[in-house]
Amino acid sequence: MTVMSPLFRRAPRRAPQDRLVTLVRKPGCHLCDDAQQVIEKVCAELGVDWEQKDITEDKALYDQYWEQIPVVLVDGEQHTFWRVNEDRLRKALTD
Repeated sequence: MTVMSPLFRRAPRRAPQDRLVTLVRKPGCHLCDDAQQVIEKVCAELGVDWEQKDITEDKALYDQYWEQIPVVLVDGEQHTFWRVNEDRLRKALTD
């Protein structure tokens, strides 16, 4: 039996419906509005839940991301910031 090193093991694949996208944004941010449009489209196509969090209402998010708004998290892990690429987000949710 061959044992694969933990460095090369891939995390179990999750169905898109079991994923969560989080948009960390702030009011009046045009890049945040653009990101939201992409997220809404991709998540609707794949049946993925998404949420948004206002950086001005959460000190921990503010401290961590204030220079990168908007920030997109997939399952709690940072996926991207500033600009959201539709194809890259779709791939992250289906791989």
